[in-house]
Amino acid sequence: MQDAGENVTPIDPSRKLSDAVREVKNALADRDDVVVDLREAHRMRLDLLAAELAPVFADVPADNDSFDFAVSSGLQPRLWIDAVTHVAMGRDRRTYRFLKDTRIGRVVLAESADMKTVADHVTRYVAERVVERERLMEGGAEPAAGLSRPTVTEAEPPMQLAGQGNAGFWPTVFSTLGVVTAGALVGLALAALLFWDRLSAIKVSF
Repeated sequence: MQDAGENVTPIDPSRKLSDAVREVKNALADRDDVVVDLREAHRMRLDLLAAELAPVFADVPADNDSFDFAVSSGLQPRLWIDAVTHVAMGRDRRTYRFLKDTRIGRVVLAESADMKTVADHVTRYVAERVVERERLMEGGAEPAAGLSRPTVTEAEPPMQLAGQGNAGFWPTVFSTLGVVTAGALVGLALAALLFWDRLSAIKVSF
């Protein structure tokens, strides 16, 4: 009879856990290097766009704090324009995507591999927001994107023809008197019916 321990495959002395751990660490390091390279490449392109837009950012009035104009760090760097819009790079590392967060989701305002094209769209957006804020400060209505919403002015009271006020006075008085008279007649009728029932009860008792 053979011993059960004879069926166990001996461990290969050349295979060590430390070697496997080292291979896993190397693979993770290589992957991290790729992620870092992608992030740095994205940030570099966004820095170039920010430099292209620097004159536009500098022209924004100092009292307008609606804009951010900063490149954020992270797994996916973004050039923030304001609280709801930013520029990020596409998966191909070359396409600039000008995005806006809305109540129905994120929408693309502009998308192009040409940095100047996207810079023009951002400049237009900043200009619209500046004009929009000025109109709000002056008491105007808030325009939609593209300044396509018509201007809303304060409504004026309706014009009245001469003598129109007196002409409508007497019909109102007569109609009011008619309602009061009708109510009085209904009250008298109810009172008469009530007293008639009482008189009938007295006659029966006699």
